[in-house]
Amino acid sequence: MLSRTILSLSALALAGALFAAPAAAQSAAHHDHAAHAGHDAKPQVPAQRWATDAPLRAGMRNLREATETLNHYEMGHLDDVQRDNAVEKIDAAIKDMVANCKLKPEADAALHGLLAKFIAGAGAARAGKFSKAELVPMQEALALYPQMFDDHDWGKPAH
Repeated sequence: MLSRTILSLSALALAGALFAAPAAAQSAAHHDHAAHAGHDAKPQVPAQRWATDAPLRAGMRNLREATETLNHYEMGHLDDVQRDNAVEKIDAAIKDMVANCKLKPEADAALHGLLAKFIAGAGAARAGKFSKAELVPMQEALALYPQMFDDHDWGKPAH
């Protein structure tokens, strides 16, 4: 379920940049998009945070690192190769989470809302159109993650 939703979200977010997107996004264009209309809304913070698993925690750390890189890129501190490396890191993190995360349906749905922001940002960066408009939602998703998911190590520095 997570795999199909992520691929569908990828297709929506990358529709304008489909020619520059990886082949996987092209095959994702065949999925039904109507079921995903609610993912544009701000995800709701649950009364009790959802449990995480190792693939989710690792993937979110990779998304945070890639977002920090794109922040530096947006400020003009990095070149296009570094931007592309950050996009590849986002793609790999999402692919790994899709393949390996085992979440309850409610947590899975909430995660989709967060991942959609990274998919959209990566698509804009891939198309050479990355700006604050894409960066801010990614940063907001990173801020929401520890409010929604129980990740005890989220605030600790990386090793």
